[in-house]
Amino acid sequence: MGKVQLYTAKLSPPGRAVEMTAKALGLELDIHPINLIAGDHLKPEFVKMNPQHTIPLIVDGDGTIVYDSHAIIIYLVSKYGKDDSLYPQDAATRAKINAALHFDSGVLFARFRFYLEPILYYGSPDTPQDKIDYLKIGYQLLNDTIVDDYIVGNQLTLADLSCITSIASYHAIFPIDSAQFPKLAAWVERMKKLPYYKGINQDGAEELAAVYQDKLAQNRAAKK
Repeated sequence: MGKVQLYTAKLSPPGRAVEMTAKALGLELDIHPINLIAGDHLKPEFVKMNPQHTIPLIVDGDGTIVYDSHAIIIYLVSKYGKDDSLYPQDAATRAKINAALHFDSGVLFARFRFYLEPILYYGSPDTPQDKIDYLKIGYQLLNDTIVDDYIVGNQLTLADLSCITSIASYHAIFPIDSAQFPKLAAWVERMKKLPYYKGINQDGAEELAAVYQDKLAQNRAAKK
């Protein structure tokens, strides 16, 4: 059976969650870069695999296709994990992890996407303060959620690997105020100690921030 194929982009927070999960599992991926700005995800061959034309997407060695980062990371842990530490079998713990995954998709990433999309894809020169304030509520909510070293207890789980990609992307554009959000800032520093963090998540978040700043400047110049 061949390697798991991952279709992703380094600037994609959900894609980075899949890459970091694979690293945590010791699983080697065959990565296929997708240029979102160029519209690679809209090409017929990609849409045939994923009618929702989103990344990340994996194709396992047996031909199984999975998309949505949260579905993918659960699949990878369930199939390739040597133990259940990232996604424990205990029903209460798993429920808390699932809640964090839904929080990432429904709050953190969703708010970030709604802020960025008009700028990255539709030429908007605007940075609405209400959208920025709405993003920063995500900081507050997660800060208030963290009561231990990690989002769910005192060990790394899929909750952390998923949420940190959105939070790092926020942080690269709107830096976290550690005085206002001390538990969140401490958790981010803890996550930065992962050996694969910088090369995947920090570098990817900084790349996204650079693309954002460049597109925003272009959009504003075009409107003059």
